[in-house]
Amino acid sequence: MNLNNTKRNLKLRGVSLKHIFLITTELVVSALFLFSFWFAYVIVLDIPFIENASVFDTKRVDVNADLRTFDNSWAKKINDTDWVIYVEGTPFSRGYAYGQLLEESVQLQEDHFIGQIEKMVPSERYRKFLMILIAFFNRNLDDHIPEEFLSEIYGVSHSFSDRYDALAPKFDRILNYHAAHDIGHALNDYSMVGCTSFSAQGEYTEDGSLLLGRNFDFYMGDDFAREKVLTIMKPDKGYGYVSYSWAGIMGAVSGMNEMGITVTINASKSTLPTASKMPISLLTREILQYAATTEEAIEIVRKRDVFVSETFMVSSASEKKTILIEKAPHDMAVFDSGEDLIICSNHYQSDKFYNESYNQENIKESDTKFRFKRMQQLIQENYPLTPNKAVEILRNRKGMDGKFIGYGNPKSLNQLIAHHGIIFEPEKMRLWVSTSPYQMGKFICYDLKAIFGATQLSHNNTITIDSLHIAADEFIETETFANFVKWKAIKQSLFEDYFLGQYYNLTPSVEKDFISYNTESYVTFLTLAEYYMSKKDYKKAKSYLTTALNKEQASLKEQQSIENLRNECIKRLSKN
Repeated sequence: MNLNNTKRNLKLRGVSLKHIFLITTELVVSALFLFSFWFAYVIVLDIPFIENASVFDTKRVDVNADLRTFDNSWAKKINDTDWVIYVEGTPFSRGYAYGQLLEESVQLQEDHFIGQIEKMVPSERYRKFLMILIAFFNRNLDDHIPEEFLSEIYGVSHSFSDRYDALAPKFDRILNYHAAHDIGHALNDYSMVGCTSFSAQGEYTEDGSLLLGRNFDFYMGDDFAREKVLTIMKPDKGYGYVSYSWAGIMGAVSGMNEMGITVTINASKSTLPTASKMPISLLTREILQYAATTEEAIEIVRKRDVFVSETFMVSSASEKKTILIEKAPHDMAVFDSGEDLIICSNHYQSDKFYNESYNQENIKESDTKFRFKRMQQLIQENYPLTPNKAVEILRNRKGMDGKFIGYGNPKSLNQLIAHHGIIFEPEKMRLWVSTSPYQMGKFICYDLKAIFGATQLSHNNTITIDSLHIAADEFIETETFANFVKWKAIKQSLFEDYFLGQYYNLTPSVEKDFISYNTESYVTFLTLAEYYMSKKDYKKAKSYLTTALNKEQASLKEQQSIENLRNECIKRLSKN
């Protein structure tokens, strides 16, 4: 029985994961306290080197509500939620400057992150237990991170809030946050982050030059994704680069360097790791800072150990090519399509990994092949591609052949959960980044020639190409989208009721609205079924599960899970 089915069967029996934590912990409580004492005093992360203590004498200057400076570094607000930050210098000093400039945002992101954990694990006692386990797992994390990055991250940690010091010291917390993508990917392996990306050139683009696009579907809640940061990094060693993510992360998930190297990442199937290695976001950052060619990117990935499986899409303006570096904890491979089009979802494509059983299982049972084929279909329908057409593809909410399959279906390229979408033109040194919500807001075009061509980049420099901005999707102004937002809120309340035991009164009128807001989504009816199963109303749950099976499910695995739930309802009803 797989992990998802196990969770659902526990819920059917009225047993939440919170209760499982309770039973387990009570049995080992004495050992836990002894372990906690030992952990606190024996396992301590080394404090990195501070190469420039004089940075402590520098103070942030708030020029106005939208502009801050710190020596030569600065942060500028570009709309209600998003920032551009420029930092330079040696590792600790640039990290410290970053933290000072975005202190409020860094602390707010941790609030959102901890808030999500508190929702999932309401008991403070068990949160501490969970944190201890994670900290023990990551006890050697710093051994797998270059000293340069450790110093930079330590600099940022000085701006972290005191509120969570009881959980762990600031430096320990921020290191663990850099591994959050990896840990979440590993623990959530059977319903992975569903990122999709492509690279096109030649006949596939309007002018023949490289054009890349991707959705980054890492989701920690709408609050976590609301504020985004474009980081312009000018380190004392290596190459300058631009990356797009959230406040406080010194790694990268999407970016391009001054040599025209772009990197994006796509999760693939992993086994549960037994020990921490180098976080994927920091390995991505290392490529951006130190690779000028695809071969150099390959060598950087080759020399590092990781604890989850990931695909790095790397393109090179000078080579006019794109490759996929497929990295697993035990091995790696490089995939080159040999064509002008390369697509990546969440499975491996190289000869070395493609026929491996775990990869084939992933292709068969998850939604990765559907998004891959849908991307192929949309590119064929829209080429030759332009940045505007690429954005339209990333925003597409439908299934194969344009079939409407409900909003938020993981088979869609646009699942309405993306942290961001991004477009690259490496040969022209341009990139476009989305603004909230998801990849539906305006895409802002940044001119990397202007950014990296400046001897000393000032906040007064013009770094955008306003004439090339791409307008927000009109969908976000519709009543349909407003109803989808309401649907998500009700769905979250239902989940917190049946999974976390936080009571929610589902009235007939709210139930009717919930269905009307997203009628074609199987998730609507699955969510209601799970809610009613927790209330032991198996007749109503069975009816909703039957409806869910008549909709388009995200994957074979999801279909099987729904069928198992329906069989459980039939069994329960037969006993009455």
